[in-house]
Amino acid sequence: MSDNQGLRQSALNYHALPKPGKLEIRATKPMANGRDLSLAYSPGVAEACLEIRDDPTTAARYTARGNLVAVVSNGTAVLGLGNIGALASKPVMEGKAVLFKKFAGIDCFDIELDEKDPEKLADIVCALSPTFGAINLEDIKAPDCFIVEKLCRERMNIPVFHDDQHGTAIVVGAAAKNALHVAGKAFEDIKIVSTGGGAAGIACLNMLLKMGVKRENVWLCDIHGLVYEGRAEDMNPQKAAFAQATDLRTLDDVIDGADLFLGLSGPNVLTPEMVQKMASRPIIFALANPTPEIVPDAARAVAPDAIIATGRSDFPNQVNNVLCFPFIFRGALDVGATEINDEMKLACIDGIAELARATTSAEAAAAYRGEQLTFGPDYLIPKPFDPRLVGIVSSSVARAAMDSGVATRPIADLEEYKAKLNQTVFKSALLMRPVFEAAAVASRRIVFTEGEDERVLRAAQAILKETTETPILIGRPEVIEQRCDRFGLNIRPGQDIEIVNPENDPRYYDYWTSYHELMQRCGVTPDLAKAIMRTNTTAIGAIMVHRGDADSLICGTFGEYRWHLNYVSQVLAKDGLRPQGALSLMILEDGPLFIADTHVNQLPTPEQLAENAIGAARHVRRFGLEPKIAFCSQSSFGNQAEGSGKRMRAAIDLLDAETRNFCYEGEMNVDAALDPELRTRIFPNSRMAGAANVLIFAHADAASAVRNILKMRAGGLEVGPILMGMGNRAHIVNQSITPRGLLNVAAIAGTPVAQYG
Repeated sequence: MSDNQGLRQSALNYHALPKPGKLEIRATKPMANGRDLSLAYSPGVAEACLEIRDDPTTAARYTARGNLVAVVSNGTAVLGLGNIGALASKPVMEGKAVLFKKFAGIDCFDIELDEKDPEKLADIVCALSPTFGAINLEDIKAPDCFIVEKLCRERMNIPVFHDDQHGTAIVVGAAAKNALHVAGKAFEDIKIVSTGGGAAGIACLNMLLKMGVKRENVWLCDIHGLVYEGRAEDMNPQKAAFAQATDLRTLDDVIDGADLFLGLSGPNVLTPEMVQKMASRPIIFALANPTPEIVPDAARAVAPDAIIATGRSDFPNQVNNVLCFPFIFRGALDVGATEINDEMKLACIDGIAELARATTSAEAAAAYRGEQLTFGPDYLIPKPFDPRLVGIVSSSVARAAMDSGVATRPIADLEEYKAKLNQTVFKSALLMRPVFEAAAVASRRIVFTEGEDERVLRAAQAILKETTETPILIGRPEVIEQRCDRFGLNIRPGQDIEIVNPENDPRYYDYWTSYHELMQRCGVTPDLAKAIMRTNTTAIGAIMVHRGDADSLICGTFGEYRWHLNYVSQVLAKDGLRPQGALSLMILEDGPLFIADTHVNQLPTPEQLAENAIGAARHVRRFGLEPKIAFCSQSSFGNQAEGSGKRMRAAIDLLDAETRNFCYEGEMNVDAALDPELRTRIFPNSRMAGAANVLIFAHADAASAVRNILKMRAGGLEVGPILMGMGNRAHIVNQSITPRGLLNVAAIAGTPVAQYG
């Protein structure tokens, strides 16, 4: 089977299996009993209807309208496929709806209309206004799209946005802004030659005019050649606005000295010979799909310094509308904008462009592993999976809507709004907020023992940006500097971050003698102590904390947990500190759940189980939550005399011996811990109300298995594990941890826990 055949079959299978299409509808409210039914429908629904009748703006509060967009098409100009009709366009529109949901959390219905008359099409779209908070027009041929959008904008009081025009124009604007920055040129000075007089091409040119390009410096060509004054063939008012008074007639005639070529036309329109005629450091946007106007290699063969963007994902600088439409609609919906105006579009451009110039996010780097994501000629605009887009771009759009007077629901605190947007993509953000706030006043020094790891480097940069903590990295300075360059990070060893070089550190003598003093009666000779302080970064980090050169260490990005635990215990388990258990926070769709002990005690004793409960209660409160601790076992409230239930009951007896300031119960099955109704039937006199948020297991195998199942099958995001009992002096992470996970653990390490006891 050829590659094309394989792709075709894979694409068909993707759309057909396991159920047809890419969308489904899910209820957001419970429908489990008669009361739910009476609230959702008759008679309770009437109350919401009456509220909206009396005040139409409350529809955004009582219905899904405020977060609902329609993607509307008649299938007359589907990208790369042409006029395939409304029905055949449905897979594309479903895909657009999926992108709205994935990137901006916006619900979307795709609506395919079998209507080619633009005025009738506009009538139908306008009639949809009560259902939707905004309309995204898609794949409607020019010039009909101009007519439809104009009529809808005039008659509707919600945003109407033709993405083929404005979405493309916004992303092109952002790419052009950064390309000119790289090339050292200015909008007001450049000559632009464009091919393609369709909706996207015209919109891009109009946007570039708004950004400072002079109209007399724009030369527009289409399939018939240059658009010039007096031309009658295939003209419309939109093209005529760019007509030049000249005797020149072809693309080859006008390309001489062009700074920017903008192609939204067809394959191989721009030849290498034409590129040779362009200005120095030419900017070439060859956006035709699937075959661009010129392939990058052909352009660079004659202009090695060319800055090139295409519409394809297999070349750098893909101009992709997904960088725009989810986020401009997010901002518009959230402030109840009545339209998407020029100010909002320009704000969107600025947000996208600024994000590309910032350091690449760890999440984007993980999604595009192997690609160079450092701002420059091959990285002019961010990647679609950069999670910062929603916070930066949407908040910029919302601010512009408010400043320009089209927002009906202004946002009082835009920084708070931006933080909430980030919480939609960083699942840990909301729960971690109290921890980060506490860390902001602690200013602790955190040593990372695997300082050459890419995840650690990205986490260190984020720590410097988002906290007051000081990261210290153990590693070779030259390796760290090379990797920072490779990953597009702007931190530098010795300047922004302290480096401990195990091969050559002035404190080496102090470190090995300290280690030897601690371990000399455990078989460690001076020579062995010297070797360990040259090669074992976990031991080095532990000695740094022991000597006061750091406040806490984080290790474990590679290697086995208990191997790291051994060295942490050797050095730091002093003065009443000792590893008591590992606590993992699992962030699930329906809320947080803490699991213990996942790593430290394989078969915990009653005393260790009780310590785990006490430690877990302290740490849970760091997240602003009240602990409800369930001791989980195969036994349920004494129905099995032996086994794990016996140890659990003994642990509860130990806790009962003193007054505790947290809720705990057991022993019980996991389902009883999480289902209060079931627990009440089994044990009516339980002292716990509601679902448990901490599960303590009698076997590390059980705790670890539950943690992994929640992570791999329930989409749970892990924060931790948190090493309890060590006074926050050390934390050992899992090898699968992400840079964001390391940032979270650093925030946990950056605050004391005694105040939560």
